[in-house]
Amino acid sequence: MSDSSNLSVESDGLTPEQRLEPPNTRLINAGIATIHDMETLRACVAYENANQGRVQILRRLEQRASEIRSQDD
Repeated sequence: MSDSSNLSVESDGLTPEQRLEPPNTRLINAGIATIHDMETLRACVAYENANQGRVQILRRLEQRASEIRSQDD
């Protein structure tokens, strides 16, 4: 198994695509809210940058990163 596949799926089994491509924003927000580690968050940012580049989603991911960092303190 390659390292990239390990980075793309969190323990709950959701890929960045599954988190960021639902049909409505409430599901996208829920997908982002359930990110609990920086590894998964980075994979989601990379996916968003490579595929959609939606500023609102990237800002929400940035906000979630700040929340994760503050929990680690």
